[in-house]
Amino acid sequence: MASSSTAAQPAFRWRLTTSAQRSTLVAAGLGWMLDAFDVMLYSLVLTHLMVEFGMSKGTAGFLNTLTLMASAIGSLIFGLLADRFGRRRMLSLSILTYSLFTFACGFSTSVTMLATLRFFLGLGMGGEWNAGATLVAETWPSAWRGRALGIVQSSWAIGYALAALVAGLVLAHASWRWVFFVGVLPALATLWIQHGVPEPELWRRQPKSAPKPALWRAAAPRLAALLAMNTFGMFAWWGMFTWLPAYLVLPISQGGRGFAIVGSTTFLIILNLAGMFPGYLLFGVFADRYGRKPTIIVYLAAAAVLVPWFASARQPLMILVAASLVAFFGTGFFTGSGILGSELFPTAIRATALGISYNVARGLSAFAPVIIGRFGETHGLSGAFGICGVAFTLAAASAFFVPETHHLELS
Repeated sequence: MASSSTAAQPAFRWRLTTSAQRSTLVAAGLGWMLDAFDVMLYSLVLTHLMVEFGMSKGTAGFLNTLTLMASAIGSLIFGLLADRFGRRRMLSLSILTYSLFTFACGFSTSVTMLATLRFFLGLGMGGEWNAGATLVAETWPSAWRGRALGIVQSSWAIGYALAALVAGLVLAHASWRWVFFVGVLPALATLWIQHGVPEPELWRRQPKSAPKPALWRAAAPRLAALLAMNTFGMFAWWGMFTWLPAYLVLPISQGGRGFAIVGSTTFLIILNLAGMFPGYLLFGVFADRYGRKPTIIVYLAAAAVLVPWFASARQPLMILVAASLVAFFGTGFFTGSGILGSELFPTAIRATALGISYNVARGLSAFAPVIIGRFGETHGLSGAFGICGVAFTLAAASAFFVPETHHLELS
C-alpha cells in the first residue's frame, strides 16, 4: 500500500513512486500487453484459418466465443487462487498458460483441435486481468490509481499493435502457424515477475481464511451493476474488433473494404496507437480529475454514437478516423471497468469479484463474435456493426447504476 505522503500528491510523478509501485505497474502492464498480443493473433490470421479449415464466418466467430467463455471460467479459478495464494503468483501462472497454449495453436490440424487449444488459452487470458489489476490497485493510492490502471490498460493497445506488426511480418515470409509459434515469447516475462515483483502489503495483512458470506451479500448490488455494464460494453467491443481485421481485407463484394494485407496491418497499428492507446491512458486522467462514473458514461455514450458513422464510412481515410474515435471511447472504457472493479470490493474478495465483473462479462458477451459473424453473412459486416452501437448504448445506461468510487482508499 502506498505511503500517505505519496497519496497526498495531487498529480502523478514517477520519481515520487516507490519501487514496489513501479514494479507492480510494469508487471501488470506487461502481462496485459502480452495478453493482447497472444489473444489478437487469432483475429489477425482469421482469414487464413477460414481458408485452411474451410470455416464459415459463424464457425470462425464461435471459436473466439469459446475463448471468451473460457476466460470467464479462468477468471473465477484464478481470482479465487489470487485471493488465497497471492496476486503475483497467479499473474505469472496466467501468462504462462496463455503463452503455451497460443504456441500449441500453431500445431492445429483441425477445427476441433484449434477450438480445444483456444479454450485452454482463454483460461489463462481470464486470469491475467484480475490478478494484474488487483496487484496495481492494492499498491497505488486513490489519487493516482486511475492513472496507474490507465497505464496498465493502455498496454493492451501496444500489444494489439505489436501483434499486427508481427503477424504482418511473419505472414509475409511464413504460414499462419508461425504467427502462433511467436506467441510463446510472453512466457519469458514470468521469470522476472516471480523474482522482481512483491505481493501487496494490503493483501499480506489480510487473514487467508475463506471470506464471510456477508461480504458477498453486501457486494452483490454493486457487482450486478458493474457486470451488466461490462457485458454490454464487451459485447460491442468483441463483436466489432474481432471482425475488424477481416472486415478490412474482405472484398467489397463480400461486404468488406478490400484493403491489402499490408494496408490493413498499417491501419490496425495506427488504430491502436492513435485510438486505443490514448483512450485507455486519458481515461485514467479524466477519472482521477472528474470521477470514475461520469467519465465512463461519457465514453460509452460517445462510442454508441460513433459506431454507425464508422459502419457507413467508405473512404479509407474516413474509415480510419471513424475507427480510431470508436477505438478511443469504445476501448478506453475498459480502464474505468478496472478502476471501479478494484475499488468497489474489499481486499478479501477483490480479485474474485473483479474477475467476475470483468471476465464473466467476457463469457456472457462471448456470443458477440458468432452473432456478428452470422448476421454479417446476410446483412454485411457493416450492417452487423449496428448491433454493437446498440450494445454500447445499453452499457452507458447500465453505468448509471454503478456507484462512484472516487477518492476511496482500499481496505
